[in-house]
Amino acid sequence: MAVAVVTACRGDRNPQPQATEKSAAPSSEPQVPQSLAMGGAKSVMTFFVTSTGSGKGGDLGGLVGADAHCAALATAEGAGDHTWRAYLSTTPAEGRPAVNARDRIGKGPWYNAEGLLIAANLDELHGRANRISMETAVTEKLDQVSLHDMLTGSLPDGRAYVEGDDLTCRNWTSSGDGRAQLGHHDRRGPGGSEDSWNSVHASNGCSQKDLRATGGAGLFYCFGID
Repeated sequence: MAVAVVTACRGDRNPQPQATEKSAAPSSEPQVPQSLAMGGAKSVMTFFVTSTGSGKGGDLGGLVGADAHCAALATAEGAGDHTWRAYLSTTPAEGRPAVNARDRIGKGPWYNAEGLLIAANLDELHGRANRISMETAVTEKLDQVSLHDMLTGSLPDGRAYVEGDDLTCRNWTSSGDGRAQLGHHDRRGPGGSEDSWNSVHASNGCSQKDLRATGGAGLFYCFGID
């Protein structure tokens, strides 16, 4: 939004001739590029879907293990110059408060491995204007993903579930008990309807077999926070 520049009247006794009116000042909010070129000071990728999971279903080694998995995959593709966080929420446990996925991933903007904008900020990411789709939510290797279930443990606004059943596979440490809340990276729902990228349904359980039964492979989203 342009910010109008208004000159206050000072009531000068001997007013000078009015200066030519200036055009409105440009918006203070910088425009976010729709894409980034390769070869800059830092790698362009700040968002990807993991090409592999832990191999242990919903047991990712907790948030620490999930973050390390993001960092290892990114580093292997030349994007280790960012700090990486898994898009995962956790529920309150053993005196520790819940963790919201949206609070872990920085403020944006985020770009995929091709340098295409995914979202400019948190509000856009969790609104209808984000650009997550099967074509843009690619892996760190720029590959498309066929199985669309993504581990998130999150509500549509990116916050944790704080009541009810466990939907985080025991805060990402279980490959048996519990369930995981899942999103659809391709946004595809029944009959061609549009689904949420981060919160659609729960898995059958937390084993690799259970995750595959509902359309996933234990993959999740990674975001660069810097």
